[in-house]
Amino acid sequence: MTAEQDQGRKAAETPHRSGFVALVGRPNVGKSTLTNALVGEKVAITSTKPQTTRRAIRGIVTREDAQIVLVDTPGVHRPRTLLGERLNDLVRETLGEVDVVGFCLPADQKLGPGDRFIAEDLVEMRGGRRGPAVVAVVTKIDLVGREALAEHLMAVDQLMDFDEIVPISARKGEQVDVLTDVIASRLPEGPQLYPDDQLTEESRDDRISELIREAALEGVRDELPHSIAVVVEEVVETDPDGDPFAEVAPGAGRLVVRATLFVERDSQKGIIIGRGGARLKEVGSRARTEINALLGRKVHLDLRIKVAKDWQRDPKQLGRLGF
Repeated sequence: MTAEQDQGRKAAETPHRSGFVALVGRPNVGKSTLTNALVGEKVAITSTKPQTTRRAIRGIVTREDAQIVLVDTPGVHRPRTLLGERLNDLVRETLGEVDVVGFCLPADQKLGPGDRFIAEDLVEMRGGRRGPAVVAVVTKIDLVGREALAEHLMAVDQLMDFDEIVPISARKGEQVDVLTDVIASRLPEGPQLYPDDQLTEESRDDRISELIREAALEGVRDELPHSIAVVVEEVVETDPDGDPFAEVAPGAGRLVVRATLFVERDSQKGIIIGRGGARLKEVGSRARTEINALLGRKVHLDLRIKVAKDWQRDPKQLGRLGF
């Protein structure tokens, strides 16, 4: 038997595994950065601002022996608005539908009440040994020394009965492959769920709106990030000469993205626009670079700002904005 035949025989004997994995944790513990590192491409926006993620974004990792569908959930927190309550509900709904939970616990922060709250929820949900496997993912290990990391790992081990504990640095790629192996081994046997080349379940417009929101989050005041929502109104191919009635073949014209940024108060609108419109131009420039990379071509980005008063607390407006 040749080496290739032996390798093929072993691959045939190894069962294919597939399933869903939720990454959970307090806000700003590195869940989105980890999602992108596992997928190998940016599918979730990142920011230093807490509670950046608002959707259960699915990233897809496809290997010969397994397919991992990642759910990057919003950070669990004590809600102060209806939006906050809905985000926490989204996390709990997600946990009831997955095969593995990756509980993210940053190495540079001591365990706190938020971590214990999530751990209690997971223990109750598992009902003893039932429910999804729970892997402790100790993130940001590049930010601490060996002694501090060892102490943190011992504290994590006491938090609850984890199936595995894996220390990683998503930013530097340390141990990400180890974590992928651990997650894959915990998935049930099953067929591939998505095509090889599909990296996310997010629609094009959702990904564009998230990239715009990511750009808008940079450099704003602490209270403003939670008040920003983005809706992509349309993505259209227009005639490069400006003729609104001309028929344009896909890829032959000018691609225009029209989107609206919603804030809750007029004062916040002024912050986003900035003096002489400088801040909005910066947001547009940063977002356009990311959108160009996503779509593989240059786009014209038309951004507008509207006030939707107290939208985080208004059920009707939350619905209109996709929450």
